[in-house]
Amino acid sequence: MKLATFIEAQGPARPAVLLADDRLFDIAAATARDGAPLPDMLAVIAAGKAGLARIARLMETADHADFRALADVRLLAPLPRPTQIRDCGNYERHVAQAIAAAMQLRASATPDPAATLEKFRAAGLFEIPPVWFEQPLYYKGNPMTVVGPDAEVVRPRSAKLMDYELELAVVIGGPAKDLSPENALDAVFGYTIFNDFSARDIQSRETQFRFGPAKGKDFDTGNAIGPCILTADEVHDPEALTMIARVNGEEKVRTVSGGGQHSIAATIAYISRDETLHPGDLIAMGTVADGCGYESLTFLSDGDVVELEVEGIGVLRNKLVAPA
Repeated sequence: MKLATFIEAQGPARPAVLLADDRLFDIAAATARDGAPLPDMLAVIAAGKAGLARIARLMETADHADFRALADVRLLAPLPRPTQIRDCGNYERHVAQAIAAAMQLRASATPDPAATLEKFRAAGLFEIPPVWFEQPLYYKGNPMTVVGPDAEVVRPRSAKLMDYELELAVVIGGPAKDLSPENALDAVFGYTIFNDFSARDIQSRETQFRFGPAKGKDFDTGNAIGPCILTADEVHDPEALTMIARVNGEEKVRTVSGGGQHSIAATIAYISRDETLHPGDLIAMGTVADGCGYESLTFLSDGDVVELEVEGIGVLRNKLVAPA
């Protein structure tokens, strides 16, 4: 199933099944009449495989009132408030190119950028730290700043170098703890697209402390998710999905989801070590190589439209706008 969250002119946001004929099946309405309501996406996720089977049965006997035309509603993030956001950095070329870009930005703020870059190289600051090769690394994002497809992303007031990031994310069904790479994918409820919009000038400055990122990524509307959650049973191999990024219609990269230093399964297993993963946890696998502008020091302008596409999931489209 493709699961979405929608809102009408009146009433609360509700979970739905996104159908191929541009209609939605209203899960909240159908399950409420069935006696055990699933009012939001977290409830759907917590219901697990049994819940999905129940939804499928209800769709078979549903009447016209349980369906909505996609044109008559607005899609929100499929998971409007993830229980937790963890965002990894699993792709070596992206990491190497992002480190180089960060060093160039830092050097450009000094009186002699060329000499500063040489000092950075001599100090080993261009090297990927050995720990990155040994274990998955991640930061925790703010689940209160999530927006969905076609939402506007408001640039932070002091940011000048705004960027997008093409990422595949898993949504945990859980609860699960101490998983192994062999069984970690069993904890995955589904997959979605994640775009953690980033203020690279702010990020480059604050991470000199080797902490964070913080305000470079923490701002309202900064985390875009969507357009749907594709349930795990629809994905034969999550490491083989085609991924595309476009800015204003121009294709920037076309790649696949695999090839990370740590596989999706290994990443989930590591994060679950000594820590329970809960229904609705979102784990992004990291920006794919060339999946952002930072790597080439090309950045977004106000008004730019970013489209991220992942095979089977669809297109996550957002527009960057200036603050009011």
